[in-house]
Amino acid sequence: MQDSSNKNLRSAIDALGSAIAQCTEKGELHETNVPGLSLFRREEPTEPMSGMYEPSICMAVQGAKRVILGDETYIYDSHHYLITSVHLPTIVQITEASPEKPYLGLRLKFDLREVSQLLLDSHLPQPRPQQSSRGMATGEVTLQLVNAFVRLIDLLAEEKDIPILAPVIQREIIYRVLVGDQGERLRQIATAGSQSQQIAKAIGWLKSNYSMPISMDELAAQSNMSTSTFHHHFRSLTALSPLQYQKQLRLQEARRLMLAERMDAANAAFQVGYESPSQFNREYSRMFGAPPLRDITKLRQSSAVQ
Repeated sequence: MQDSSNKNLRSAIDALGSAIAQCTEKGELHETNVPGLSLFRREEPTEPMSGMYEPSICMAVQGAKRVILGDETYIYDSHHYLITSVHLPTIVQITEASPEKPYLGLRLKFDLREVSQLLLDSHLPQPRPQQSSRGMATGEVTLQLVNAFVRLIDLLAEEKDIPILAPVIQREIIYRVLVGDQGERLRQIATAGSQSQQIAKAIGWLKSNYSMPISMDELAAQSNMSTSTFHHHFRSLTALSPLQYQKQLRLQEARRLMLAERMDAANAAFQVGYESPSQFNREYSRMFGAPPLRDITKLRQSSAVQ
């Protein structure tokens, strides 16, 4: 019986991989017409790169990817998915990929309001009261989850069906995660009034106001916590202090401004809230491994080669 289940799961994973490979034949990234669904292909391992993970579920159907959050490392492959319940700045690296067996992956973003509504509609048990846990985890891939993703990607061949059927399948995927081995984490974030949800709201504020000075006392008050309790739960969820989180948001946005909008380093630093160019250069070099000009030049050369 177990052998049959494993065989069915392997067949479903192969089918999902074939669907992703077909959709990504012309490039490494395919932003689909299904809202929130992106498909990825890479034919060689990558260098570690900084990136922001949004609330989402990610799968590596072929190959593997490493994600570093603070001092912790998460690896996901064809048998393990990655779930992220809040926006988290990370270091990301594809570790297994080749022209013969390219990395094939997907990401489905989700709205925590929809997760909260599903919790209400499905009458799932409330999460156990506990300390905030990490906003990122890996879970075991199941046949039901893989089959749902296959059906979601199949919709790309019949785009007229997407507006009607995609929300139904996406809701099923979220449900499969909620009742899976990592569902407790997602239920914590989506439960109204929970400490994790209050921290998630504070993270949302920081994302919208990263260039402004932080008042820890005010952020804690908005979350209905003491400053020390807020700091503790924030670090538990993100592996970073609020100030470290803000710094990473600022540096990643500055990098985007220089790369995508060709802004010079001084203006990018000022735009994201730095008053000292020398401090910006130091912290940028520490995070990205090179001063701004050298880093951006390297990224542009890499993009040109690809």
